[in-house]
Amino acid sequence: MSSAILKVEALDADHLVQIHWDDGEESLYPAVWLRDNCQCPCCYLDSAKARKLLIEALDVNTWVKHLTLINQRKVHIIWPDEHISDFEAEWLKKRCFSQKSRAKLQKELFFPECQYWGASLHLPTLDFEDVLTSDEHAYKWLSTLKKIGIVRLAGAAAQRGEVAKLGKRIGFLYLTFYGHTWQVQDKIDANNVAYTTGKLSFHTDYPALHHPPGVQFLHCIKQTATGGESEIVDGFNVCRQLKEQNPKAFQILSSTFVDFTDIGVDFCDFSVQSKHKIIEVDNKGQVIRINFNNSTRDTIFDIPVEKVQPFYAALKEFVDLMNNKENKFTFKMHPGDVITFDNWRLLHGRRSYEAGTEISRHLEGGYADWDVVMSRLRILKKAVKIEN
Repeated sequence: MSSAILKVEALDADHLVQIHWDDGEESLYPAVWLRDNCQCPCCYLDSAKARKLLIEALDVNTWVKHLTLINQRKVHIIWPDEHISDFEAEWLKKRCFSQKSRAKLQKELFFPECQYWGASLHLPTLDFEDVLTSDEHAYKWLSTLKKIGIVRLAGAAAQRGEVAKLGKRIGFLYLTFYGHTWQVQDKIDANNVAYTTGKLSFHTDYPALHHPPGVQFLHCIKQTATGGESEIVDGFNVCRQLKEQNPKAFQILSSTFVDFTDIGVDFCDFSVQSKHKIIEVDNKGQVIRINFNNSTRDTIFDIPVEKVQPFYAALKEFVDLMNNKENKFTFKMHPGDVITFDNWRLLHGRRSYEAGTEISRHLEGGYADWDVVMSRLRILKKAVKIEN
């Protein structure tokens, strides 16, 4: 990125500062934005990387009284109240308001690349210990998790406690009413359908929370000889198909609020209620999260009676697409495998298995928040000096 400035000028009529760069590009910066982002010690606390200047103290109609270019690398501004601001060329270049520059920076910050997949998925696999000890492997793990939505980590010990190590690697795990980690195995009087031997249909975990966990870890400690295979599907890919094949169904599922509930006792007693659209989209219409768990979808349904049947029809088509053999990927976890996946994107399920006189299948699970995962990913990118 070239950061040498050839010329800088104030466009007083528009309250703008214009910069001409040595690569031929031009940038416009609003005066109010420059004043708001003054980097001097009075306006900015460098030790916290945080703004000190209050909006109450900001003149939104401010303008540049005097402007100086210093050695093609710094812009020196004197404001009407005689306050002084200095801006480094590199800092300004990074924050250029052009569409191209903004898109580049957003890509660097949020890793938006998304690679769809179906039944032919080649399950990304890394070594568990390598991820714990190597920043390069940890970066590959989290960047792949963000792009593909799932990564298998092989070689963990077949005992409890390995999920907690992953939590420490990224920062910390996401505590829920089922604990910091939880044991997926057949239980008497189970407080969750996962704690049985029956088939689990495609679902995301915990839509009963208003902020469902973003990432899930499942560590196989013991595996049954027959049955118990895992099934996964790329929910974003299925949403894309649904929107193409039946736009009306997509519209219903992305606009109808559905009630979810979870009541019981585990880490503590709980009575959870939430409302979610099964397909959640952003202001650009892009799918950003799927909220669907048929077992915790409430019997309460807060919509007009005439909209109920069309909703079920749309949901049935969505689920049928998930179960299309070209969309779902089936595999069997082995002791020592840790499956890490995007709980906002993937839906996962399990084939049934037979109950025995002793526990025949045991997984330990845990959750992480996407904010924690993305924080670690940005730090690792800087540590290994990866360029976008």
